[in-house]
Amino acid sequence: MIEYENLNRANAPYEDRFKEVFESFLKRGRYILDDEVELFENEFAEYCGSKFCIGIASGYDALYLSLLALDLPKGSEILVPSNTYIATIFSILNAGFKPVLIEPSIETYNIDPHNIEPHILPLTRAIMIVHLYGKPCDMDPLKDIANRFNLHLIEDCAQAHGATYKGKKVGTFGITGAFSFYPTKNLGALGDAGAIVTDNEEIAVKLKALRNYGSEKKYYSQYIGINSRLDELQAAFLRIKLRHLDELNAHKTSLANIYLNSIVQENIVLPVVQKGIDNVWHIFNVRHPRRDKLKEHLLKNGVKTEIHYPLAPHKQEACLTWFKGLHFPLSEEIHRTTLSLPVSVIHTKKDIEYIAQVLNHFESEE
Repeated sequence: MIEYENLNRANAPYEDRFKEVFESFLKRGRYILDDEVELFENEFAEYCGSKFCIGIASGYDALYLSLLALDLPKGSEILVPSNTYIATIFSILNAGFKPVLIEPSIETYNIDPHNIEPHILPLTRAIMIVHLYGKPCDMDPLKDIANRFNLHLIEDCAQAHGATYKGKKVGTFGITGAFSFYPTKNLGALGDAGAIVTDNEEIAVKLKALRNYGSEKKYYSQYIGINSRLDELQAAFLRIKLRHLDELNAHKTSLANIYLNSIVQENIVLPVVQKGIDNVWHIFNVRHPRRDKLKEHLLKNGVKTEIHYPLAPHKQEACLTWFKGLHFPLSEEIHRTTLSLPVSVIHTKKDIEYIAQVLNHFESEE
């Protein structure tokens, strides 16, 4: 059986170093916001090409705190892709703002710049873009729109660690870039973890306070903050894995290229590849009109897959209050037909070639 993911195997190469830093962590006896967090923040900021990095407890909190740090007026509207993961939507709602869903490109699955301007209204204050599946958005037109309409640009980089647009890493185009280090990510912790990168010093200082009960000085709170500190031990683990991130991204890219060059089944829609937009392939998704049958076919032939994601945000029960009666046909089509194929550090060239062969035989075996 070819697994979709196996975190035990993925982390096995780092196990000895994990144990070393854990022993050091125990001996130091300093567990919250100590040296490992600061070192990781410096190293990840340098990796991204950003001036500042603020370690946060999760990718969701990174989005949520990015919004709080901007001091937006009550009732502000935030433009966001209609096919994103639900955490992006919830970060806006829980920050007290209104998400306005924008249809994606059916080719790239990222927010379509051509669909944005008709939705910019007097209460619009920001665009929260999502580099979905590890593929950067088309940043030039997005930056242009944000500048012309004086909108903040927030990047959800939860799936795009190390991805670049025209040589510049994602997370560095907007006012903030929010990252998740959930264990399955290309740069994954051994638990929940996240970070925000920014070039704005004022925002960085405020974010460091907001993550720690709104306090710049211990026991003195300037803001209504939350407890969302990057765990010291997770920071130590992430520092080890960060050194190998480019290598891991290169491996996933080599596997993705096998898929792209080997899958010839005409009803399977492959991801598009665009010059100057370097995907890190957190997820290799295909689309098929009979997605569920294709998923069954792969499992029957020893291949596990996932669906990212089976239900569009506006269809979620928790969101019906805000989106009831609204229709987003492109998003619905993506959610109905998308399927994620194995493409992780544990997979080999032989694995991917076999999966491509199984896919190519789908119609003939029906």
